[in-house]
Amino acid sequence: MNNAARSHRNRRQHRTVQAAAVAACFLLLTGASALAHDLWIEPSAFVVDAGKLIGIKLRVGVDLLGDPVPRDPALIDRFIAADRAGIKPIIGRDGEDPAGLLRVTSPGLVIVGYASTPSRIVLPANKFNEYLLEEGLESVAALRAKRNQTDAEARESFARCAKALISSGPLTAADADRALGFTLELVAERNPYALQAGQSLPVRLIYQNKPLAGTLVVAVNRRNPSAKLSARSGKDGRVTFNLPEPGMWLIKAVHMTAAAPDAESQWASYWASLTFELPGKAAAAPPQR
Repeated sequence: MNNAARSHRNRRQHRTVQAAAVAACFLLLTGASALAHDLWIEPSAFVVDAGKLIGIKLRVGVDLLGDPVPRDPALIDRFIAADRAGIKPIIGRDGEDPAGLLRVTSPGLVIVGYASTPSRIVLPANKFNEYLLEEGLESVAALRAKRNQTDAEARESFARCAKALISSGPLTAADADRALGFTLELVAERNPYALQAGQSLPVRLIYQNKPLAGTLVVAVNRRNPSAKLSARSGKDGRVTFNLPEPGMWLIKAVHMTAAAPDAESQWASYWASLTFELPGKAAAAPPQR
């Protein structure tokens, strides 16, 4: 074997080992995620000029303090960006952080979405019960009590549905968030880049393309994460938050259902997140005609 072939083989083996280590690290992090850890998208910039290449980082943690989640193709169901021109995949190198790279090619609002494949975890009763209480899943706790399962371990399958809103160039009335078709999804019904601190943002929660009522929705600001805002979604799936601080916001929700009787897991959960940066001063959009 010549030196070039040997070097190529060594690089390939290194990438294989690196990918395996990354996968193991991610499984550790996502195992913790079922204990009320969030996954969100954090681009290297929320406001960018058209033509700029930005990193699309995945983070897992609490209160917008998180660990990197490198790109793992086995965990990616969809990783996309939607803008005025259409939808395109988020590219990236396996095992790398940021998990994706995006060149913003046109002005307007860019919607970045990441949907994971399901992961399974088994949790002891006390941890599962704590997490149900923390995430506002009292209906699941009640169903476990009805089934005499409160003191039993829980087998759960969970998947992530994360979105981020990025702004490029002047706003127009057509620049708006929209559903990407994820199982559980948060949709901002006003463009946050046309708002400023102290104004209201209505958000709609959708499950399987239909409004989801009665679910706890929480908003967290990076500058003051302890001052969380929370509300239950109405019959139309909507909540409205008055956002008091500028800067990065995370809006999140968890929905859990009983799994099918023949499934390996007892419960199926979906975790939705939406991130954006609220300007200190709004950029006004032109009026609709």
